[in-house]
Amino acid sequence: MADAVVTNRLDRRKARTRAALVTAARALLARDGGVDASIQEITELADVGFGSFYNHFQTKTELFEAAVAEALEEHGALLDRLTADLDDPAEVFAASVRLTVRLQKTHPQIARIMANTGQQYLGAPSGLAPRALRDIEAGAKAGRFDVGDAAVALACTGGSVLAAVHLLEGASSAKVDRTADEVATNLLRMFGMPTTEARAVARRPLPGTSRRRT
Repeated sequence: MADAVVTNRLDRRKARTRAALVTAARALLARDGGVDASIQEITELADVGFGSFYNHFQTKTELFEAAVAEALEEHGALLDRLTADLDDPAEVFAASVRLTVRLQKTHPQIARIMANTGQQYLGAPSGLAPRALRDIEAGAKAGRFDVGDAAVALACTGGSVLAAVHLLEGASSAKVDRTADEVATNLLRMFGMPTTEARAVARRPLPGTSRRRT
């Protein structure tokens, strides 16, 4: 019994140390992509011993990849929760795009990580990319989208979203909202939806918000 208690305590300590390292890495990724950070800087920011780094990660690259994956999956899981009750695949897609662009004001750290790790973001197996592909394919199957190649449509989506996130750094809340809706509208139009309908879908109340249109 005593051995089990000690083991559980050690496991919790290891988990806390790993979480502190990932949190520090996320802060560095949001700051400048983490490219110039040393392991010493990472462990100091995490407030853990230098040697403990190697108990969890072999290289800085491995740590930063884990931090990116965590941030993207955190956002992807949020999108899944917020859009779970939407029936129209076009609205699911549009809402996900709008919520992602709005990260600049709702989750600025994740927005900066996305902006600083664009290529990883576009090809990541977690986060918005696989979910957007799923939603594009669902929209095409339901006849809501006219896309020849869902992977190409995904690339257009990812590029548009990342460009908007870059564009909106430091922008006002109202500007972020307008741009998020415009990006979604343009993508819906690109996927074959008539302009009037695309604008209507991209202006529907966002799930999980009390936002009103005037």
